[in-house]
Amino acid sequence: MNVQQQVHEELQEVAQLVVEIKFAMMTTEEEDGTLRSRPMSTMQMDAAGNLWFFTALDSPKVDEAHHHRQVNLSYARPDKQDYLSVSGVVEVVRDKEKMRSLWTPWIKPWFPNGLDDPNLVLLKVAITEAEYWMAPGSAVKRMYGLAKGIMTGNTDALGDNRKVVM
Repeated sequence: MNVQQQVHEELQEVAQLVVEIKFAMMTTEEEDGTLRSRPMSTMQMDAAGNLWFFTALDSPKVDEAHHHRQVNLSYARPDKQDYLSVSGVVEVVRDKEKMRSLWTPWIKPWFPNGLDDPNLVLLKVAITEAEYWMAPGSAVKRMYGLAKGIMTGNTDALGDNRKVVM
């Protein structure tokens, strides 16, 4: 996966979580208003803070993206208590050069014809908001933060929670 240096400084922590977690649950809205989530592999977070994913043109999420452009991406690393929620606007992209730059053999099982597959498209999610929760790095520090919070009511040692609005 490719995460570029972010133009918007406030997205640096978001980029760090994306590179470490890699997989997101993408939530779209179906025509009847039902929310639907599915796992997606993040291919890139570009310098402008856009997230890129490969998908199939005939996938329901593409149709949903055309009707309801707002999506949510949820990234989670429960073992370290790190979480990221990204709200954004999705766009279907058929740029062969961009596809070539993001292509990896890991995509081939879904698209055996590779970049020549007419069903291959990209989803680009432009971040509008992101919120993350990051716990201290080690289990000992997390336990210390929890104990301190219980004893004093001070939750500062439990980690960092921040909302970023673009």
